[in-house]
Amino acid sequence: MHLSTTRTRRTSIASRAFTLLEVSLAMGLLFGMVFILLQITTTNLRIAKALQRTTVDASSLAAEISMTNQLVEGSDSGDFGELHPGFNWQREITMVGSNGLFEVRFEVYRERETRPESELVVLLYRPDSAQRAGGGSLRSGVAR
Repeated sequence: MHLSTTRTRRTSIASRAFTLLEVSLAMGLLFGMVFILLQITTTNLRIAKALQRTTVDASSLAAEISMTNQLVEGSDSGDFGELHPGFNWQREITMVGSNGLFEVRFEVYRERETRPESELVVLLYRPDSAQRAGGGSLRSGVAR
């Protein structure tokens, strides 16, 4: 009897324990799932970082110049100061006709880049800015 009781105990203990193969498969499955979760997290962090990259629109510059009554042909440039650090702008004003119609081209650049971040072209009618054929202004710049 003693021998049969020992066999029964061994069999019951063996049936309750995991084999090395089962443990290896479980560990492999666990590590596989962890690596998949890490890949998803890395991808989401990369996307979130790309969304945080700010772009500056030239519309704020156009709004500022639209408030003026007179325009002068030529180029101008500057930066946005603390509002948008690391960005510069260029503006070129050209008269389209002799009737006071001007084309204003804005370009916004990120520092140390040659391609503009954003571009905007607006047409503004400013009859107070119209130039005579011989040069000089038709009227003085009186605000209306």
